[in-house]
Amino acid sequence: MASCVSIRRPKISRSLTGHGIKTAEQLADFFMVNNPDADREHIVQFAQMYIDEANAEGINSDCAFVQMCHETGFLTFGNLVVPEMHNYCGLGAINEEQRGEVFETEQLGIRAHIQHLHAYATTADVQLVNECIDRRYRYVNPRGKSRTIEGLAGTWAADKMYSEKLENLIRRLEMF
Repeated sequence: MASCVSIRRPKISRSLTGHGIKTAEQLADFFMVNNPDADREHIVQFAQMYIDEANAEGINSDCAFVQMCHETGFLTFGNLVVPEMHNYCGLGAINEEQRGEVFETEQLGIRAHIQHLHAYATTADVQLVNECIDRRYRYVNPRGKSRTIEGLAGTWAADKMYSEKLENLIRRLEMF
């Protein structure tokens, strides 16, 4: 007799200040399904940087990583932002004249992304741990206006479907 066993995977918090539950290996597995041409070893290291930077600032690494995947097309880019900019969330990318912020390294680009999420997710009394390198951090007003991914639609991005797109990616990540 065959049995059907379902595997219960932990649910990812949609809170931007929630704690990420996925390991760098799990994030890389998810990423590689969506961009199989990427260098897996590099993606594991990249994912670990997301986890480390997010943990330092009290930001949900799973939500941040998924947002990066959405914003960059799983690091294929293709719009205003190009890989050499190390801008993983479209910071300041508005049009051809304002293509977005540029960061020297991957880690600094990831740090700026996490810091910008920090501005959206926390109130003014919650300070950054690392030196602020996100030049747009101070423009987030009011601070704490988006404590969950749902709050990013119409605030972080003009797209009213933005949070639903992130939600769909999070659901897919939960399978890993």
